[in-house]
Amino acid sequence: MTTTELPRRTPGTQRAKSLLVLSFVSLVSIVVSPPQAAQAQMAASPSAAGYKQEPGMVASAIPAALRAIGFDQLIGQRVPLDTMFKNEAGATVRLGDYFGKKPVVLVFAYYDCPMLCTQVINGLSSALGVMSLNPGKDFEIVTVSFNPNDTPASATAKKAVYLERYKRIGAAEGWHFLTGDQASIERLTKAAGFRYAWDADTKQYAHPSGVIVLTPDGTLSSYLFGIEYGARDLRLGIVEASKGKVGTTVDALLLYCYHYDPMTGRYGLVIMRAIRLAGAATVLAMAAFIVVMVRRERKPVALSPKP
Repeated sequence: MTTTELPRRTPGTQRAKSLLVLSFVSLVSIVVSPPQAAQAQMAASPSAAGYKQEPGMVASAIPAALRAIGFDQLIGQRVPLDTMFKNEAGATVRLGDYFGKKPVVLVFAYYDCPMLCTQVINGLSSALGVMSLNPGKDFEIVTVSFNPNDTPASATAKKAVYLERYKRIGAAEGWHFLTGDQASIERLTKAAGFRYAWDADTKQYAHPSGVIVLTPDGTLSSYLFGIEYGARDLRLGIVEASKGKVGTTVDALLLYCYHYDPMTGRYGLVIMRAIRLAGAATVLAMAAFIVVMVRRERKPVALSPKP
């Protein structure tokens, strides 16, 4: 007597297989073809947004100097790289000397500012200290004074203070403190959308707080507002401005799921992209499961002979 080998097929297995295939096709359709609303959202370019007034605040209650300041987000426009400044050593330099190969974090601050400028640079140095990216190697930092009375000596003193705080390798070569005349300052601040004003009552400059990330060719990429900057937002801004030349695969995945929001100056989660990424992972898992099920189904099973 011999045994007969038959493929093991059961109605339950076939039904499960059919449901898995249908689910697989549905998920593929979601991953490949997002809804029209999501497509429109991804296709839309961010509109220029200024520094926002707090809700409920009456315009007349804001001091005149403060009404004149703000950030005009000129994303996609380029700053004039031929603008001339002086570095900490007193040498004449072109702004473009710090561009060309790496993204640039641009900070506007005058060096004898008693409060806000110091807080802006403090917040930047704190965020930089958390990041694994290195100045000079992965990006450049350029601090430009918008006070024409600042000198290379004051720039040197300010740089020394922050090199004590930010002791990363390459910081001395990758962080630059510049001064310039009024014409150069106005040309750069206008191109970057940085609006400030002299307040005669306080004998100080009124100005917005934030930093700007630019691409290697001098294109304005993102604005981070406030005096404290999340290390994730700053890192994603630098990675995005580098166009894939800086960062890791994880950064690329984060940039797929997180998108710069010009209204908040932060990177926020794009729900549809996160769903698509999760859907792609689910599709792969289900495909692997189907392959295993099919292989098990084709495996022959020995049947006992009839007496």
